[in-house]
Amino acid sequence: MGAVYRATDTKLNRDVAIKVLPDSFARDSDRMARFERESQVLAALNHPNIAAIYGTEERALILELVEGATLADRIVQGPVSVEEAVPIACQIAEALEYAHEKGIVHRDLKPANIKVTPEGRVKVLDFGLAKALSNEAAASDPASSPTLTMRDTQMGIILGTAAYMSPEQARGQSVDRRADIWAFGVVLYEMLTGRRLFSGATVSDTLAGVLKGELDLSAVPEVVRPVVGRCLRRDPRMRWQAIGDARIALEEGPPAASPAPAAAVRRSAIPWLAVAALAVAALAVVATVALNGSWRARPVDQPLTRLSVDLGPEAMTGLDLTVAISPDGRRLVFPARGPDGKQQLATRLLDQAQVTLLSGTEGARNPFFSPNGRWIAFFSGSQLKKIPVQGGTSIVIYNGNHPSSTGGSWSADGNIVTSFAPLDGLWRVPDAGGTRRILTKLGSGENTHRWPQLLPSDNAVLFTASPSFGGMDNANIEALSFKTGQVKIVQHGGYYGRYLPSGHLVYLHQGVLFGVKFDPDRLEVQGSPAPLLDDVAANPLTGGGQFDFSSTGTLVYLAGKSTAQTWQLEWLDSSGKRKPLMIAPGAYTGPNFSPDGRKLAYVGGGDIYVYDIERGIPTRLTFRGDCALPIWALDSKHLVFVSSSALMWMRGDGAGEPRKLLDSVLPWSFAPDGRLSYLERNPDTGFDIWTLPLDLTDPDDPKPGKPEPFLRTPADEMIPVFSPDGHWIAYRSNESGINEIYVRPFPAGSGGRWQISNGGGLYPRWAKQDGELFYETTDNRIMVMDYKAEGASFVPGKPQLWTDQQLFYTGASNMDLAPDGKRFIVLSTPEAAGGGKESVHVTMLQNFFDEVRRKLP
Repeated sequence: MGAVYRATDTKLNRDVAIKVLPDSFARDSDRMARFERESQVLAALNHPNIAAIYGTEERALILELVEGATLADRIVQGPVSVEEAVPIACQIAEALEYAHEKGIVHRDLKPANIKVTPEGRVKVLDFGLAKALSNEAAASDPASSPTLTMRDTQMGIILGTAAYMSPEQARGQSVDRRADIWAFGVVLYEMLTGRRLFSGATVSDTLAGVLKGELDLSAVPEVVRPVVGRCLRRDPRMRWQAIGDARIALEEGPPAASPAPAAAVRRSAIPWLAVAALAVAALAVVATVALNGSWRARPVDQPLTRLSVDLGPEAMTGLDLTVAISPDGRRLVFPARGPDGKQQLATRLLDQAQVTLLSGTEGARNPFFSPNGRWIAFFSGSQLKKIPVQGGTSIVIYNGNHPSSTGGSWSADGNIVTSFAPLDGLWRVPDAGGTRRILTKLGSGENTHRWPQLLPSDNAVLFTASPSFGGMDNANIEALSFKTGQVKIVQHGGYYGRYLPSGHLVYLHQGVLFGVKFDPDRLEVQGSPAPLLDDVAANPLTGGGQFDFSSTGTLVYLAGKSTAQTWQLEWLDSSGKRKPLMIAPGAYTGPNFSPDGRKLAYVGGGDIYVYDIERGIPTRLTFRGDCALPIWALDSKHLVFVSSSALMWMRGDGAGEPRKLLDSVLPWSFAPDGRLSYLERNPDTGFDIWTLPLDLTDPDDPKPGKPEPFLRTPADEMIPVFSPDGHWIAYRSNESGINEIYVRPFPAGSGGRWQISNGGGLYPRWAKQDGELFYETTDNRIMVMDYKAEGASFVPGKPQLWTDQQLFYTGASNMDLAPDGKRFIVLSTPEAAGGGKESVHVTMLQNFFDEVRRKLP
């Protein structure tokens, strides 16, 4: 709800407590209402067992400072004796009795909201959920049910009181003072036994115990068991009808064989309370010295609370990120189906059930919030855009050149750090639009920088750096210091590194979320990593992590193992008809047909597989875990691929060992003479196209010739594919500012250059006959174009849509043309592979930072 500070009233020379509503909650009507309610309620209450209010300021309450520990702190030490518990319980009852006489129900009574001073005086705290009886909602009003709405979860009703909630409150019925009587009985039980009466693995389990669980009171001392039992009758009509009746029963009943006076009993509580008070005072002195006299609020560790949130049947699972949470922890954003069935973004406030679709976000992916939570940035096609969280017109921040940008992070000074292409470093671009500036260049052996996160004070950025295309488990978490310009590896073997305000680095490795202490100033980990969660979904293919967190300590994630999604390899023809291969769904990329059309090579889990099309049987070819880009040789018996940034050659039946041909190149196609086209990255000119002659006299032991440059310009030239006759190369270039498909003659210098696509292109594919050239658009549809070759001239026709079916795109090669030129192998959408439309559930962990501190002290 807010932050509480110890302060000094200089006018009256007394210590006070100041409860402040943070600026981030100032526009939250529910929190403001709760804040105002507490001030009004406390102003109406004047009782020695209720913490008093001294005044109000803007978004601040000036409260009585109550020294001592909470009752929850005392119970942690073990059961409270009857002699000690009864006087405490009677004072709690006196506070509730007074409030009830004023027509006010507390509704949040629990040990953490009860303090006992060193003198033995009980103080009931936190009337933020209190409510006047005359304003109770009708029993039929679903909004009054804290178990039915995310609104109440956000306000703390479920999280704060699930274990102390009365059955009628849990059902969403109207409540009166008897709800406090139930909670009083639960608190009394906990004091006397040292354990919670209702405690489940989840909130739902806890509430199930409240509603139907068997009440075993055998652990309660017999002398007070009747009083506790009558407080805990599920039918409120059979409960004590006034808290004063329970107090009288406790005072008149024999609390022990040798009863002690109340004053003496209270004195017996002084030693442990005094010790606690001295410990708090000592810590306060240390903190004062460390902070040069200034006070810093230190949140009390709270227990981890797990919630399952249903995003609804229209929500969709994202390839890399399904849900992002705003910095203040109040809002979620996630992909959903729009009215036309296409993917767009939707938002939902956690205190409301309504989901709002954001028009203008069609095709959006990987959203992230601005630091103030007012804007959502996202990627759509090859563009980086932003839109207000309430909806409105989306604004283009930057026109990129690749539709698979991998993550972004928004700084407080109005810049966004992102990766605009998978085979690239990080860039910085103003959030208002403008010129981008490069931040990182790929180092030796690195093929990608992605998933950036700015560190506190925006003095450095974390990111994932990987040498592999086929998986990110062997990637590194690196950091760039903006002060020194130096890049350093902070963690080996992991991806999607994220810094938590708790002072820890978390990252993914082999489907497990690890954590380690991290110094954001020195950019160094401290100690050894330890596992935190083993059910966080992730995409090791792209390095995306299916989790996000707020600055308030809430973690939200999609539960699952290893990959968040699987998809299907399918046949696709021009009519739009699809037929899946007899291969189980998986995280596949790079399909490539053998020239004879009998085999299909593809990548799954970082290894090469070969699928026998006639027999319908896949065979695993490699066991390296870092393979990518399989390309069949002309004999349909050998292929090349990339492993550990090296170009490898091996037999397609798995016999023999792979042979290394070159370092740091990316293969794409073979010419009729056996020449290989490939990419090489140059620090000055980016990606360039080269060709490599091969002596295939012994096909099991090829001899590479001298590499020859084909095209080197300041732009990136990629995906070089030889025409069937070997006289032309189709390729992709960003020379115009966006990726387009072009054709040049081979060898270079013997002719001109022709632009094929208009509006963006990704992957070209030549038909073996019929004079057709296909390519994939940046919105992942297949186009076809007739062409004629007249001597040194290339005569392109007009591109036509081959099919309106949209392909599923993971940022890597996602289709190949069969040798017959009539159909493609493509990746299906996750929804098609999953077989239907179901609600998407995500998990929320409240107080996650406290849990990390406990596991990684």
